[in-house]
Amino acid sequence: MNAANRGKKRIAWYRSPLATADLARLNQRSDRRGLTQALGHLALLAVSGGLAWHAAQHVHLFVALALITLHGALWAFLVNGFHELCHKTVFKTPALNSFFRNVYSFLGCYNHVSFWASHQAHHRYTLHPPDDLEVVLPRELTLRSYLSFALVNPRGLWLRWKGILLLSLGRIDNDWERALFPPEASEQRRKLFNWARALLFGHGLILAISLWQGWYLLPILTTLAPFYGGGFQFLLNEAQHIGLSDEVSDYRLNTRTILLNPLLGFLYWQMNYHIEHHMYAAVPFYHLAELHRLVRADMPAPARGVLGTWRQILPILRRQQREPGYQFVPELPV
Repeated sequence: MNAANRGKKRIAWYRSPLATADLARLNQRSDRRGLTQALGHLALLAVSGGLAWHAAQHVHLFVALALITLHGALWAFLVNGFHELCHKTVFKTPALNSFFRNVYSFLGCYNHVSFWASHQAHHRYTLHPPDDLEVVLPRELTLRSYLSFALVNPRGLWLRWKGILLLSLGRIDNDWERALFPPEASEQRRKLFNWARALLFGHGLILAISLWQGWYLLPILTTLAPFYGGGFQFLLNEAQHIGLSDEVSDYRLNTRTILLNPLLGFLYWQMNYHIEHHMYAAVPFYHLAELHRLVRADMPAPARGVLGTWRQILPILRRQQREPGYQFVPELPV
């Protein structure tokens, strides 16, 4: 989209009615709850990484490989914490939010400057191309593409680090980022390039220390961790919009809410309540379950669990292969 035209389009989004007092209460942020989640997730990664390291040194190669895969599966959910931290709703104290956003950005090899510019457009223009190119429907899912996320994703590694390298050199190589960061946005471009340089320097330092000390597993458990074992997280993230309708003004028709058990809800940073998140994006993730209870009478029936969700999605994808224009429309309350 031409940068000069961005922001002129307005979509009158439908939002389920919510009392002003309830919304004000749900919008309240908590440093305690933010720290519990952010540190809890990082602690899980420390434990899984430590177990993998110990197994590689003292147990058996196959046990170590299994634990490394588990570590990658847990690491993949960093993107959901990163997403929430970019929304700036996790902590009441802004400095805490910025600190953990940078930590999660670094560990996941993400550029928070690029992501937030794209994600604001995604929320404002959800599934209305060309204003939202973060998610474009229909999305095609193949077994090969899924296995690359579930096992090892060398293509994702190459594309991520190629993008980081180009940005560190002050080069923007795709149309979406060029639209988000036009030449006149010099300050944002500076932040974009500088964070890419920080990623390059920091992960280069990890690699150098690993080679110097002979800690060959360290980059596998850090720099390379976003690129293996992410199949389970992929199934959840991909379910957010896949198979639904684009170019509508009702989040209930283009976004999917899923009911998960508490452990998966924790790992996923409650992004299973995805319709609610889009309707009221300022509500912190730890209040989304309560928000869901308040508005569920106005919602389509939620999918239940990962298996239940994909039992709904796979027939939609098969039909879309036969009928490319087909989009599933959930039944809404009368």
